[in-house]
Amino acid sequence: MRSPSYIIASVSRHILLLLFFAAAWNAASAQGSSLRIAVLSPDGTDASRNYAASLSDLLAGSATVLDADMAVAAFGAAAIKTPFNMTTAEARRAGASMGCDFFILVRAADQRRSSSKREVYFESYAAIFAVSSRTGRLVDWIRPQFEAATAPEAQRMLRASVPKFAASLTIRLREVARAEAGEPTPAKIEEIPADGSPLAANFRSPVPYRRIKPEYTSEAFLYEVSATIEIEMDLDAAGSIIRTEVVRWAGYGLDESVISAVRSMNWRAAYRDGKPLPMRVLLRYNFKRPDK
Repeated sequence: MRSPSYIIASVSRHILLLLFFAAAWNAASAQGSSLRIAVLSPDGTDASRNYAASLSDLLAGSATVLDADMAVAAFGAAAIKTPFNMTTAEARRAGASMGCDFFILVRAADQRRSSSKREVYFESYAAIFAVSSRTGRLVDWIRPQFEAATAPEAQRMLRASVPKFAASLTIRLREVARAEAGEPTPAKIEEIPADGSPLAANFRSPVPYRRIKPEYTSEAFLYEVSATIEIEMDLDAAGSIIRTEVVRWAGYGLDESVISAVRSMNWRAAYRDGKPLPMRVLLRYNFKRPDK
């Protein structure tokens, strides 16, 4: 019969082995855990669907890509009216409906172009919107674009670029996932009260000393983009900007244009009963091509 000390030592070794394998499994899982990504083409064109399918195939090598039909059905259930110009709340709802960490919206097209400096040529492009389901933010926007003398050649060049953009997109999404996991929740701050509410009594809203109009970007002009950008801005009691966040995005450089304009303005703080106070403000900017 084996001694009690032998049995205890044997059990201890088994426990240590189990703990070792559990730790190794957890480490391997954490290192190799796949992001859950949905890839969609909301406009439903052949060019968009083909590019989305190619992108999905390549992303599947380094992430878990959701079944396309299931993702489309779940996205449709979220009832998003402007999929390429979503609010962050809409984007979080869509992401939760699909059960993914990120979703990618693709809009691709082929266009015949001409200019005074160039004969007729053809352009193939894909506008790629990468959205975080956690925050609803547009975390990346890229537009691979190729020009050629013929449409088939431009299309071939665009298809050939998919591996490059798939690789860079995977790296970007992993970086964002790590950053968002450690991101603190924004501090609670009062918002502008509704007219007629008790908090509106003796209240004066913050105002800029000089308004700056955000630029309608050349990229938005080229693709005839109409969109609304909404941005949250937190002001301290001195009227200094302490935080901005785009809460309705559109890509094409318009989000960055709004951030730049808002942060270039100087603000008079909000007041209540003659005393300055911190305030969260929602600003909205509508963009439309000037000649439309």
